[in-house]
Amino acid sequence: MNKYRDIIGRINYVLFLVAVATLPFPQVCIRYALVIWLVSWVLELRWLQPLNIKHSTLNIKRILPFALFALWYAWRGLSGLWSPDHRAWSFMMERYMTFALILPVGIWGVNEHYNWRTVAKVLAISCAASVVFYVITMTVLYHSAQTPNFPAWRTDYHNWLECFALNSSCLKHRLFWCTTQLLGVIAAFQAWPAKDKSPRLCRSKEISNHKSQILKWTIVVLSICALPLSGSRQIVFSLAAVIIIALIYFIKSKIANRKSQILVISLTILTILTIAAVSFVNHPRMKELLQGEVTIQQLAYKEPRVAIWQQVFSSPMDYFWTGLGGGQSVNYLEAKYNTHYMEYYSYMHYHAHNQYLEELMELGIFGLLLFLAAWISIIVCAKGQGRRTAIYFVTICMLNMLTDCMWGKFDGIAIWAVAMIFILMQSQSAKIERK
Repeated sequence: MNKYRDIIGRINYVLFLVAVATLPFPQVCIRYALVIWLVSWVLELRWLQPLNIKHSTLNIKRILPFALFALWYAWRGLSGLWSPDHRAWSFMMERYMTFALILPVGIWGVNEHYNWRTVAKVLAISCAASVVFYVITMTVLYHSAQTPNFPAWRTDYHNWLECFALNSSCLKHRLFWCTTQLLGVIAAFQAWPAKDKSPRLCRSKEISNHKSQILKWTIVVLSICALPLSGSRQIVFSLAAVIIIALIYFIKSKIANRKSQILVISLTILTILTIAAVSFVNHPRMKELLQGEVTIQQLAYKEPRVAIWQQVFSSPMDYFWTGLGGGQSVNYLEAKYNTHYMEYYSYMHYHAHNQYLEELMELGIFGLLLFLAAWISIIVCAKGQGRRTAIYFVTICMLNMLTDCMWGKFDGIAIWAVAMIFILMQSQSAKIERK
């Protein structure tokens, strides 16, 4: 039995690395990879082992975020009792089922083969590889005489930059791709620390460390400079938040030769932001924000979120206390769209473009507070290096959820699942190091 578990445990770890590697690529890749990994985790039979949660406060904290997300998912299920459209409710429950499936992994943990540094390296390298893949794909499309036989591909571009901005989301939605790229940058810094902690390095290890630093900075520059190409405006704020948090950690740390470190970091940030600024100014989606003053009607036409949020706030008491029921926000908004001559919004089935408003509309104030508590608990319950990763991850996601519904697609749920397991591994590693 032990040999069986060891073999399945190794396979499970490899499959998780595969799932991590597919995260920045099209959704179909991560969907199948994550499902196969979960099946292998079940076959490992860790869930048959007895738990000692009552004997350890750390174990209780470890499972608390997973338990809160599971409770939030259960509240969504309960909302089906007053949901008028049970078909939309069941579709929503099926899409969010990953939250419940990850709960056993959070309770019983992962096996000893898991190494969070290896996972971080795989994520960082795959993010950089996805940039190369997308650039090659868009270059071939731009120089191709024929557009691929797929209705979502756009042909109304004038240069390669517009081709990338308009068509890259056909492979993976720009918000999720950029979120993964930011997580890849964070993973690169954690996988290859700036300074080796060993007192003396032999010549071969010193050379290897230099190569690792070159690889790290290549990945970081490539991933961050690729962000403006996607046209995601929200990711600018997420990138700024990541830089601010990183600088705060740097200021609090005790690093030798601080002047040279500050100089290198400043030049790197300046170079990256310069490239990003040039890309944004010439980006078709960014030019809309630089056209000067516009009327309210023009603003609503150019930025649908403004008009959508106006409809959401027009009748808050319709949903404030108990919510409309899971999966009902789009139906509610479509009725509003048709009433206010916004047929195109109804035709496109536009959701709230704000995860917090969607939670409030569907689950009421209790569901929203439960949702926020689950996210905050990720930071509170993480330990060691996992606490720092949790701060980055939660900050990025909570900012992204201000302008979009991250759980509207499986990509957002997959990012959450991988990040939660990664934070769990780092917290477990911190617990072992303390012993």
